[in-house]
Amino acid sequence: MFTGIVKAKGRIQSLQKQGGDLRMTVESKGLDWSTFEIGESISVNGVCLTAAALHTGGFEADISAETMNVTALAGLTTGSAVNLEPSIGLGERLGGHLVSGHVDCVGTIRTRETDARSVRLKIELPEEYSRYLAKKGAVCVDGVSLTINEVSACTFEVNIIPHTAEETIIGDYSVGTAVNIEVDLLARYIERLLTHDGDEEAGVGISRDFLKAHGYA
Repeated sequence: MFTGIVKAKGRIQSLQKQGGDLRMTVESKGLDWSTFEIGESISVNGVCLTAAALHTGGFEADISAETMNVTALAGLTTGSAVNLEPSIGLGERLGGHLVSGHVDCVGTIRTRETDARSVRLKIELPEEYSRYLAKKGAVCVDGVSLTINEVSACTFEVNIIPHTAEETIIGDYSVGTAVNIEVDLLARYIERLLTHDGDEEAGVGISRDFLKAHGYA
């Protein structure tokens, strides 16, 4: 699990095809790699990857063909900058929101405008995922936990403060940039509970009638 608070920026050192998958080497001076172990989870632009090898200046990870097909990692090249976040440990501060590192869809930057000292972005995503977004709710964009300002049928808007623009790759976004999007985990679970046709007497499923009977609707 992650928080969506990027700990360091990194850069793709190499990309090598291996048996249909891709071996990616990431370098970063922003993390102490001596504290990591092989097998640890590391978020790269919001995608949970497993450290297959460690170096003094970074790590290597294998990216499956499936991950390449459903995330924006396919657009990375040697030299690309990436957001990095190690997985959280019990007892750490949860500065953003709970993030799994399992990308739901790929979005596209549609507009970028200056808003006082911040940058306001409008991001388009597949319409079927917009139901998981809510004004003032949370969304993860390339591994960064952001607060949603506005939502429409297939777009949402976020404000990027100067600190976030400087410390993550979001500061380099332009119109047309493809980004990884993970919706709020709680939104998915709530939808599952509301739509599951379970046996209420057995404690499975929540219906509108159940909510009304207990004073919630």
